Amino acid sequence: MSDTHADLIVLGAGPGGYACAFRAADLGRNVVMVDPRATLGGVCLNVGCIPSKALLHAAEVIREARHGDDWGIATGKVSVDLDKLRAKKDSIVDQLTTGLVGLAKRRKVKTIRGTAKFTGDKTIDIDGTAWTFDQAVIAVGSAPVRLPGWPEDDRIWDSSDALELRDIPGKLAIVGGGIIGLEMATVYAALGSKVTVIEFMDQIAPGADTEAVAILHAALVAEGVTIHTGTKVSEVKATKAALTLSCEGGFEGKIKADAAIQAVGRRANGNLVDPKAAGVEIDDRGIINVDASCGTNVAGIFAIGDVTGNPMLAHRATHQGHVAAEVASGHAAALDTSLIPSVAYTNPELAWVGLTQAQAEDRDIVHKVARFPWAASGRNLASGGGDGLTKLVYCPQTHRLLGATIVGRNAGEFLSECVLAMEMGATLEDVSLSVHAHPTLSETVGFAAERALGTLTDL
Repeated sequence: MSDTHADLIVLGAGPGGYACAFRAADLGRNVVMVDPRATLGGVCLNVGCIPSKALLHAAEVIREARHGDDWGIATGKVSVDLDKLRAKKDSIVDQLTTGLVGLAKRRKVKTIRGTAKFTGDKTIDIDGTAWTFDQAVIAVGSAPVRLPGWPEDDRIWDSSDALELRDIPGKLAIVGGGIIGLEMATVYAALGSKVTVIEFMDQIAPGADTEAVAILHAALVAEGVTIHTGTKVSEVKATKAALTLSCEGGFEGKIKADAAIQAVGRRANGNLVDPKAAGVEIDDRGIINVDASCGTNVAGIFAIGDVTGNPMLAHRATHQGHVAAEVASGHAAALDTSLIPSVAYTNPELAWVGLTQAQAEDRDIVHKVARFPWAASGRNLASGGGDGLTKLVYCPQTHRLLGATIVGRNAGEFLSECVLAMEMGATLEDVSLSVHAHPTLSETVGFAAERALGTLTDL
């Protein structure tokens, strides 16, 4: 590489970008990685996945302490030192971002803090400096959607603002009942806010299994969260005293709040790097269409992660990053799967992959359903878990899994068994005859398979 020429240039240092850069370096490429952020890791590591999980862990600790009396363990009144909690969250992020810097240095990946824009199909501008490249990967992620017509007010937050943990509002309104909104509801309800979730669709976690969502809905309500579904916010007014949200639909009325979080999804950042200047096709939503090998319509330019559309999940971006690096380096690779798992890290967790029962019905796919209720799980009860469910959707002819939904403690941790089973074409017999350790929560997957086959003895 010359000082202003890149063999492979990666625009964005999030989970997809750094995974791509590091994999390409491991394959012998000279890599330049550009990101405007002062630290590596993108939204996920700095203001998304990781800090939110740190706060969710804190929320779990608070809940466990408050319910200790049920087990004869008195801890007294729980108090929260907001400064210490914020510092702990930030220290975890710092530890991981520092680790990424070390990984980049050891791989000799050149990192540049700056804003990049294409000027041609082999040229790019980085903060006024002209660069050339042989190949490029667009990994610039996404940004929170801003609702139109809302006033400008410091008490109106997006998900990144919410994770700053500025304060604990007495009354908090969350507009959007998807994964991000529900996780923020879980955190702030535990910290002491009176939380109201307003969701436009008929259920929270739209798209997830209705039966499992009902369990999560009930658990959130039990923790003091108010939920309004089928409800639209028609107007927001800001006065010195409070924010007032006017609602219509499922709930008709006004909600007063000390702060409000907009959690209505994310928008791809494709336009930030001016891909049209390189001839790359991009739609009006900022999404760049790619093939299974992450290639765009321009040879030598790839795109990965949120900028390629839904599902906007870090683990999808990482796998796409590996694929792009390998294809750019002359290897055959592709991400050709619809099996991208989703997890809401709420209390209880909600995790799913593949088809839900409703999706199978809507698409006229022949299927059957097997359920195992967690009320019959010894590990769940012994661990203080509440209501939960493991639900498998399967083909009655082949006995192969079509989808799985799990709601309960640590559901996301053992959803991977279902993902692997589906990727490998495993049957119900394969799952049920694989010996699961007892007592574990993961054995509920085996129990559900046994129930489908009529061999279950635990119900």
